[in-house]
Amino acid sequence: MIRKMMFLSTAGLISFGVFAQSKKYVATATTFGITAGVNWNNINGKTATGGKLDNKLKTGYNGGVNVEFPVSNGFYLQPGVEYRQKGAELNNGNKLTLSYIDVPVNFIYKPTLGDGSMLLGFGPYVGFGINGKMKAANNTERKVTFNNTYSTSEAEDIQFQQLDAGANFLIGYEFKSKLSVALKAQLGLIDIKPDTKIKGDETRYRKNGLGLSLGYR
Repeated sequence: MIRKMMFLSTAGLISFGVFAQSKKYVATATTFGITAGVNWNNINGKTATGGKLDNKLKTGYNGGVNVEFPVSNGFYLQPGVEYRQKGAELNNGNKLTLSYIDVPVNFIYKPTLGDGSMLLGFGPYVGFGINGKMKAANNTERKVTFNNTYSTSEAEDIQFQQLDAGANFLIGYEFKSKLSVALKAQLGLIDIKPDTKIKGDETRYRKNGLGLSLGYR
């Protein structure tokens, strides 16, 4: 689903780039925005023996603020700060919830459509883990800690690297009222498993997600 979203966003950018040749766009002043929504997240990768992880999507929430700088006619640079719940539902029924502060920097294209504008964008993000938990089917919980190297003193905790980074893709619509709705995909590009220094350990964790957000500029 997420790879399809990436393809559609890229195709949309190309098609509206052609469409833009016959339209005149006027860059506006710098604006500020707020967003909030729901996202569906997963953790893909490999087990210690090299097998493919078989996790399911887990629902989380997001909210944030951003600032939008006009770059050229119809094009904008949009850095922001967001709180995002990520994680996954594991194949044993346990639910992993991870909370992150993400700093995305998106390149946005807004071709006019009707009374408003399409939203097409992509860009990198950097995320910082702040807390998390693993909840089992019997309602017992384990804490999540963030360590670059596996800590034996915190062996009872679920451990991940604190830093996450990847790419964002979005497509949506901004109404004349400056309200907007957007479908966003996030593709994690780095391994968030702490270094265990165990020879032959093939464990790999990468996060991805798809979300629906409402916004106002």
